[in-house]
Amino acid sequence: MKIIKIGAMWCSACLKMHKYWDILKKDYPDIEIIEYDYDMDEDIVKEYDVKDILPVILFYRNDDLIARLDGEKTLEEIKNIIEN
Repeated sequence: MKIIKIGAMWCSACLKMHKYWDILKKDYPDIEIIEYDYDMDEDIVKEYDVKDILPVILFYRNDDLIARLDGEKTLEEIKNIIEN
């Protein structure tokens, strides 16, 4: 599985969720997590149809998009997608 996370330094939800990523990396070491910054990676971010709500978390399995979360979510919501 691969997770693409798009956030921004000014995004309060992104900052609040930042602590989740260390937990997820520890709990799921086989998952590739790629992070993009909304402002710094504009060209790449456009490819993912990111609007005004951050963060955007995209879940891929075998290069197929299986889930997308927009906005602040709980650690449990993210883990549910990973485990299902």
